[in-house]
Amino acid sequence: MPVRIRIYGKEAEFSQGCWSCDDDSLLALLEALADPRARTEAEEREHATYAAGRLGGLVATSYGWEAAPMPKPEITLEDVMPSASKPGGKGGGLLGLLRRRR
Repeated sequence: MPVRIRIYGKEAEFSQGCWSCDDDSLLALLEALADPRARTEAEEREHATYAAGRLGGLVATSYGWEAAPMPKPEITLEDVMPSASKPGGKGGGLLGLLRRRR
């Protein structure tokens, strides 16, 4: 069963790993996020909710349109810069490069 979402006032459907939409620019955004592995109804709904959440959209439910939750970030600041509180972290972040050496 196709999952409908609404982003920027335009509607799109996700079914069998493919997006369909009348707006070409929105279709390009959604195709960049498309997951061709989503085959079951639950996987399709999960992927459509993820895409709508990434773009600040709505998901069609049996109760009407509901705001899609924002997905968790894929990369966090702690992944890039170790904090001073972690063991092995020297602290200071990128500004440690500017410190005067003795």
